[in-house]
Amino acid sequence: MSSEAHTSAEYIKHHLQNLTYGQLPDGTWGIAHTSEEAKEMGFWALNLDTVIMSLLLGIVLMFVFRRAAKSISTGAPSGLRNFCEWSVEFVDSSVRGSFSGKNEMVAPLALTIFFWVFSMNLMDLLPIDYVPLLMHELGVPFFRVVPSTDPNATFGMAIGVFLLVLYYSVKMKGVGGFVGELTLQPFGKWGLPVNLLLEGVNLIAKPISLALRLFGNMYAGEMIFILIALMGGAWVGLSPVGVTLYGSQILLSLGWAIFHILIVTLQAFIFMTLTVVYMDMAHQEHH
Repeated sequence: MSSEAHTSAEYIKHHLQNLTYGQLPDGTWGIAHTSEEAKEMGFWALNLDTVIMSLLLGIVLMFVFRRAAKSISTGAPSGLRNFCEWSVEFVDSSVRGSFSGKNEMVAPLALTIFFWVFSMNLMDLLPIDYVPLLMHELGVPFFRVVPSTDPNATFGMAIGVFLLVLYYSVKMKGVGGFVGELTLQPFGKWGLPVNLLLEGVNLIAKPISLALRLFGNMYAGEMIFILIALMGGAWVGLSPVGVTLYGSQILLSLGWAIFHILIVTLQAFIFMTLTVVYMDMAHQEHH
């Protein structure tokens, strides 16, 4: 029992460990080969798998949309061009419903966020063991293929959105207007300390909630896939228990994968919609 539990714990621990680059205990810089080494690297450690997958997916998306844009011609669209045009119209209608200001950057930003986050989330539907096993054969100790299960990625995107919100808040309202919004709403000048506390918390909560919502949902989804995969490791041959575990694993994997398609899409849509809403608030005089 203890050996089996230890094996299961090691399996989970391995699949939740990023490929981390940083300063090793001996003072040199390199890739951590154990989770303990990764923990000792501290703040300046870099999760290489998150960076690699994020950039790779971004490049693929740019290639696909550029190819669709170059194939524009007269007549009814078909295939890839039809999908890309539908995607642009879908995002554009969502932006029109949530953004009341005038800013030509918001719609392209929303399109980029939706498909980039969607593509990151979609990697969670790959079989949980395939990529780690392939990387292990190549000598790579760890590799997590879903960037949105790394809080560094979700917080990085959320902080980027937050900086845009701050920039446009100051640009549209001026420094005085922005400071006044933080200090004079909602109780007027006599409630300045309370106003600053409430508005400050509300402002800081935006990137935190944006990042944690995406990370929490995708991390939980990945954990469930790992737990379902453990059922296959517990298979004990052609016995009633073994057959039951094997059949249950197939049904649960299929069911959760189908349901997870909804989660993957919904989380990308929520991240995009909240970004547009925050940008709309930044363009308004009062909120």
